Amino acid sequence: MQFDAIVIGAGAAGLAAARRLAADSLRVAVVEARERVGGRAFTVPTARVLTPAELGAEFIHGVGEQTHALLREDGTAAVDLDGEAWACAAGGSLEPEHDDFTSAAAIFERAESLPHDESVDEFLRRFEGDVSGRRWAWAARRFVEGFDAADPAIASARAIAHEWRSGVDARSARPIGGYARMFQRLKSVCETAGTSIRLSAIVRRIAWQRGAVTIETGGPGDVLYARTAVVTLPAGVLQAAEDHGGVVFDPPLPNSKREALSRIISGDVVKVALWFRTPFWESVDGGRYRDAAWFRCERAPFAVYWTQLPVRTELVMAWTGGPGATALRGAGPDELVERARDGFGAMLGATATARAEFEAGFTHDWGADPYARGAYSYLAVGGESARAALAQPLDETLFFAGEATSTNGQGGTVNGALETGERAAAEVVRCLKRRS
Repeated sequence: MQFDAIVIGAGAAGLAAARRLAADSLRVAVVEARERVGGRAFTVPTARVLTPAELGAEFIHGVGEQTHALLREDGTAAVDLDGEAWACAAGGSLEPEHDDFTSAAAIFERAESLPHDESVDEFLRRFEGDVSGRRWAWAARRFVEGFDAADPAIASARAIAHEWRSGVDARSARPIGGYARMFQRLKSVCETAGTSIRLSAIVRRIAWQRGAVTIETGGPGDVLYARTAVVTLPAGVLQAAEDHGGVVFDPPLPNSKREALSRIISGDVVKVALWFRTPFWESVDGGRYRDAAWFRCERAPFAVYWTQLPVRTELVMAWTGGPGATALRGAGPDELVERARDGFGAMLGATATARAEFEAGFTHDWGADPYARGAYSYLAVGGESARAALAQPLDETLFFAGEATSTNGQGGTVNGALETGERAAAEVVRCLKRRS
């Protein structure tokens, strides 16, 4: 065998797994379809702003122990988010917003005790009979579509309740300098330990039997052999049919995996980075929004905008997830940037100023990305055991990691992906030691 383990994917889970395996002096290769590491973390550098633009993963939600530890290793840290939140009122004007994630999450406490799982839509309809309940049901629905990038008609109410309670709290931070440095450090550590990292290598076929894996990539003759493999492909990629660019497993994945994947949904997300000549929004309406971190307007194509506070820069991010992002499918990059720019200006009542101050924009549609097929995962009705089922190894030969396999409420997060990569690597080490 060429390698003891081949790791498929160089995102957070893949690099965390490779680092752990290499630390045990195993022969490791990482194969990655993209020309870069990071996976669904995609940093766009710029010399003009103090922080780069993150078109993929951007925040650290909750404690994030593994993420913070890696940042410390790199000699950097994260900064807690700060600033005011504003939302469009019924008449269209921006008003201070006081609904927070913790308050909206409280409405789901009753969902965990439901005798049978149901969709978020069904569950929230229970609260629409009074004004107070209707308000919090609306806020909860907004966070499901936004925070989870989920479709309330599909998403599991019990799974949302469990993940909001156990995995994520109200704290959020942003890595100083973005995620790119952390991923480059992981790559460097792996390579220093002897790991072979092969970029622009699209895995086409995974042939496996107990104790032996053959990985076929890109061109003819591009074949790797190993005793084990760690599969960190996103759920959307694993679900893709062979004739639509999916990976062929030979023999096919068993029914338990296919059933798990049918309950794991990859949420659509579109992000746009908007660079302006000046932070003009800080001067609009007599400086009313000087300390604004978040702007929300549910009726706009991009429902949420955020600044980089507490760091003051000329960069604004536009975001839409779930059904809102799906509705934008088919729009080209130029149109997405234009709609995000004009939506931000219109929300502030300063469309002409936004156009005059605008310098450049970049965008990424994660649902249309062939190597992601969605931004991050959520669970459909009846899918509470799906993450654990997907995480189970096959015949001590194929091991599975990635945020979709996180079982402690951190699905959809970088930290959850890091944890699962380390977990899968530990499983590989134990199995190989038993064989030797």
